[in-house]
Amino acid sequence: QERLLESGGGWAQPGGSLRLSCAPSGFTFRLYTMSWYRQAPGKERELVAGITNIGGSTNVADSVKRRFKISRDNAKNILYLQMNSLQPEDTAVYYCARKKWGSTAWDIDQFDIWGQGTQVTVSS
Repeated sequence: QERLLESGGGWAQPGGSLRLSCAPSGFTFRLYTMSWYRQAPGKERELVAGITNIGGSTNVADSVKRRFKISRDNAKNILYLQMNSLQPEDTAVYYCARKKWGSTAWDIDQFDIWGQGTQVTVSS
């Protein structure tokens, strides 16, 4: 069964850092573009960052571009999201997602496998 499992969420103070991890199972991770999405209470799920299958290209939201970094280790089968300079507006559930094979668009409906999410809370 194809699955994604996120970890690394938690609480951070404003200005702090967290690193999220996503562990895939049931499919060949290195073949797929992967992304991180987030959803804050009362808001739509939004793309945070995406990375192509060999990591040659990334797509990062303007709101986090200078603070977050997406990366992957295909040898270890892990996707990461390094989050620095966290702000209260970064509070959300963060999801790891797999893009459909062959898709070139970044619309949310192009992602077919989702993790259960990990909560990130930023507050003082």
